[in-house]
Amino acid sequence: MRSSYLIAAILLMGAPNLAMAKGTPKKAKAAPAAKAAPKRKPAPPLSAEHKKALADLYGGFKFGMSKDEVLAVLQKQIDQSFEDKIKATTDIAMQDRLRKDKKAELSRTSSTYVVFDGHKTGWDVSIVENEFAHNTGESMMDRWENEGGKNNRRFFFFKDGKLWKMFVSLDVSVLPEDKKNFATLEQYMVAKYGPGDSDVEHGQITWRAGEFEARAVDRLKDYDAIGIAIEDPKVKSSLMAEREAHAPPKKETPAVIKAVLDTDGKDHPDVKANGGAVDAVIQAQGGK
Repeated sequence: MRSSYLIAAILLMGAPNLAMAKGTPKKAKAAPAAKAAPKRKPAPPLSAEHKKALADLYGGFKFGMSKDEVLAVLQKQIDQSFEDKIKATTDIAMQDRLRKDKKAELSRTSSTYVVFDGHKTGWDVSIVENEFAHNTGESMMDRWENEGGKNNRRFFFFKDGKLWKMFVSLDVSVLPEDKKNFATLEQYMVAKYGPGDSDVEHGQITWRAGEFEARAVDRLKDYDAIGIAIEDPKVKSSLMAEREAHAPPKKETPAVIKAVLDTDGKDHPDVKANGGAVDAVIQAQGGK
């Protein structure tokens, strides 16, 4: 029925005399007042211990590195990891398999490189969907970090070919199965990195350390996932402005729809006041 009212309302734009047959419409209801957003909790200054713990998120990489420089660091890390495994066995066949795996590991990471140039990617709907934008010189590469019992995935984000952010998708098992929520995530992060600027509305906790910022992200409801990012605040500031400048214009709701519907989704009083005229238009259109 609601769709019929919409169609009828549009048709009424061309039949003002018929619409006015029932008298002057009532005034539209005022939109309900928007609820105030939850207040953010200001964070105290970082202690030296917590700043060091957050700096460990660099993982041996540095902001400003090129893709090839990142891969060079990864090559050293992979070599060391597999060297230990090779030394740990005397099985010649196993050693050969490990050497082949070592060679393939870097190739797999390099093959994940993607440029966000406007073409749809598999990452546009994912845990990192809010971490990049298209047509702003951004690109990304990722690698699984599953050494030492970890099951994390590290994403490398580049701006104009230079590393400016890393996002680590964490093994969600760090949270109790029956307490997967923002409150539990915050407790876990505070215990590890100290109090941060808590944004409950957007499910984020931010730590500011001057030369870098870190940000925990709650994606439990949509992806059953959590993550933590470390980023260069100077690049972030200019990049956010560039993203805003390149953002596509927001689509406006057609005026006729606005005239028919309230913001709370209920039928507009104008339609109800002209109920007979609406019915007449619907009947004139064959009851559709």
